[in-house]
Formats: sequence, C-alpha cells, structure tokens
Amino acid sequence: MKYFSFLGVAFALGLTGVGCGVSGNAPVVTLPPETSVIWSDYEHNDLIRLTSDEEVVPITSPLVLTGEARGYWYFEASFPAYLYDADENQVAVIPVTAEGDWMTEEYVPFTLTLTFPDQLSGSEGTLVLQKDNPSGLPENDDQLVIPVVFE
Repeated sequence: MKYFSFLGVAFALGLTGVGCGVSGNAPVVTLPPETSVIWSDYEHNDLIRLTSDEEVVPITSPLVLTGEARGYWYFEASFPAYLYDADENQVAVIPVTAEGDWMTEEYVPFTLTLTFPDQLSGSEGTLVLQKDNPSGLPENDDQLVIPVVFE
C-alpha cells in the first residue's frame, strides 16, 4: 500500500469568500490508485492540524476526524468545513465546533463529523477546513485543503 502526503503541497490560500469553490490558488491534485491518506500528516502553518491517526482509502459517510486548531482559527467557537467533488461542486458543509475555550492562542481540539451523499466510487474530491473570517477581508482568509477519494 502506498502512502501519499500532500504536506506542503496541498495547502492553498486565498478563497475569496465562505462557500466558494476551491479553484483559484488550490492545486489540481490527482491521487494515484490505492493511495492511502494518513490524516495526521495534515497540518497548516502551525495553525490547524488533524490528529486522527487512521489512514483512509477511500472516504465514506459519515467522515469522522479529530484535530486541533489555534483559538483564532475559530470565530464564536466554530469554523466551517466544506467537502467538494472533483468538479468543485459543494457536496457538504458543516460548522466544526471547538471542544474547549476557543478564546486563546493555544490549540483547541475539535471533532468533525461530516455526513454527505453517495458519490461516484473512486471519484476524487477535496475537504477544506476554512478559517472562520467574519470580517470578509481576504488577508484574513486561510484554509487547510486535503484531497480525498470517495468510496
């Protein structure tokens, strides 16, 4: 089984607004067949990281992940997570809630449980963990982008 990490490659900055597609600065990534994703390989600029140790090929619904983000990644104790298909259609969106006091610069744990409709088996998609940005200012946008394959 192959292990494939996009650490340092699959992170994109600059979505122009909440709920928009992952085009623009997001890389186009094609996963080789039978690729394993190890969730704990994903972190972004010492701001957010997944701590789930499982490896997943492919993802199924519900997708349950654990991680932690710096307090300022959240706003009002949450941030949005988006799931897109290969055509950049939004498949699911959910607010991810802090599991502790989010008014800190320290890491605050979270658990993401994302339920989504069946997708074409073997098709690719993207999971985006978006920094909450109530200001709407582009300089405050940030995200962790993770390529996925659907079961």
